[in-house]
Amino acid sequence: MKPGSVTAVVAAGLAILLAATGPSAGATLPVPQKIVLENGLTVFYVPDPELPLISLRLLIPGAGSAHEPGELEGLAGLTAELTLKGTASLSAEAIAEELDFMGAGLRVFAAAEYAQVSAFSLAEHFPRLLEIAAASLSGAAFPDEEFARERSRAMDALAAAKDNPMQAVRLYFQKAYFGSHPLGRLASGTKSSLDRMTVRDARRFHGERYRPERAVAAVGGDIGRAELEALLGRTLGVWKKSEAPAALSDLPPLPEPRGKKLLLVDKPDATQAYFVLGAPGFGVADEVFPQASVMNTLFGGRFTSRLNTELRIKRGLTYGVRSSFESWRAGGVCTVISYTRNEKIGEMLDITLEQLAAARAEGFSAEEVESGRNYILGQFPLSLESIANKAAAVARLAFYGQGFDFYDRYVAAVRAASPEAVGAAASRLLPGGDFVLVVVGKADEVRPLLRKFGEFEEKKISDPDF
Repeated sequence: MKPGSVTAVVAAGLAILLAATGPSAGATLPVPQKIVLENGLTVFYVPDPELPLISLRLLIPGAGSAHEPGELEGLAGLTAELTLKGTASLSAEAIAEELDFMGAGLRVFAAAEYAQVSAFSLAEHFPRLLEIAAASLSGAAFPDEEFARERSRAMDALAAAKDNPMQAVRLYFQKAYFGSHPLGRLASGTKSSLDRMTVRDARRFHGERYRPERAVAAVGGDIGRAELEALLGRTLGVWKKSEAPAALSDLPPLPEPRGKKLLLVDKPDATQAYFVLGAPGFGVADEVFPQASVMNTLFGGRFTSRLNTELRIKRGLTYGVRSSFESWRAGGVCTVISYTRNEKIGEMLDITLEQLAAARAEGFSAEEVESGRNYILGQFPLSLESIANKAAAVARLAFYGQGFDFYDRYVAAVRAASPEAVGAAASRLLPGGDFVLVVVGKADEVRPLLRKFGEFEEKKISDPDF
């Protein structure tokens, strides 16, 4: 979905995702140094001279898909894409050529709660990279022809998503679960919303939402503080703050399913049925996160998980099944996602629900919990090896106000997680009788197998939008 899009709950969305192994950082995160520019931009600096590389991660609150106008779904994503498509002095082609010449990376994209800028390069090229990023953030031109091209590309991507049932089921789930809630807005937009969107909408959204005084950034790598401060001052420092910034409001509480909400999407050419089953999870500030990480690792977050062992290894019903959590400030969602042959979807869902019920009722043995803890603790440190991951972790922690010792506390809590605490997390978080279930498959074949689960609303994959 979004962390935030179901292209951040279910994508990659199902955002920054909270995977089974925990957040994208290791157990030791250097305490960053804080720099505040005159325009209000807050930058956290992590020196790392080990390699001649520098990474930037910048988050802009209120510029994500959950903050776009409801009737212009996808505007945040399209605006982000267009931010690097030309300035007053650089064309989109010129920007792309310079980045290619430097071997640098620069991307702007919209998550649910913020827009994000990601940049990296060799240290020698970082000044120029930051000049391009600053010029784009403060003076994106939004040429008409680039808008038309990006909107056309977005529409093509939507059509392609409907041809790919694994992508489609995630988007249908996001809509079914969140409904009219801001997190139900697809980062990709819909054909209807893209049709009504104009370049003026993108210019307005960028002008109102891309504000330095509310943004937070992290820079890490082979650069001294004095050099960095001077560089920031003449690049991101010239990004003008707004005299009257648009008000930022918290997202409303997330919807909570009552009973079963069931949706079948007919894809007549499908030979396999894809499903997402979801229920409420937890917000980013919830202290259950470490115990939930251990629980999810055991239940559906790794190859030897209960779900994968039962559905793939023992029964051969699928090549992969996974449970995961995604979190935002306002709450979160727990999902199970997989696929099987059309004629096996009933059996697949029976076993999935049985496994969910067993884990909720019985929890996990001491031996299982020890295995889950060891798995997380063994995998976790690897994720902070790169300076890019360190910058991403620092920016995210600053955005959510979680404290830069968060990962140390997380690892300590994982190490201390007891079978009772992990079982309590399973009882609280794994879907029970209240959930949303979306199936994409050939309706004529799967419909009879789904009747025992309840009455399904039906849509056609060929219908407009989601």
